[in-house]
Amino acid sequence: MSSFENLQVWQRSKQFAVEVIQNITTSKFFGLKDQMIRSAISVPSNLAEGAERKGSKEFANFISYSSGSCAELMTQLMIAKEIGEIDVEKADGCIVECRAISKMLYALRKSITA
Repeated sequence: MSSFENLQVWQRSKQFAVEVIQNITTSKFFGLKDQMIRSAISVPSNLAEGAERKGSKEFANFISYSSGSCAELMTQLMIAKEIGEIDVEKADGCIVECRAISKMLYALRKSITA
């Protein structure tokens, strides 16, 4: 198994991406749906790419990209909730998970730049 696959934040964000995609498959707002899928997939994808790069500075940059995608997804979840595209309870749970992943990303970035 590659090093990125051992990262708990990668495992959690990958599983979360699957959950987000499953929760929005029936959305009639194609643009929002597409962007949410892209944001959700971007979080673990950037972690994987960064972990395979050489050097902690590059990896830290990719962790930052993942954090940005996580914040973007959180915003999109809030919008989807407000327009009724996602059940309120599911959206709130997803937002909580986004926040938890964001904290994990922050801690990982801090640990490799310290």
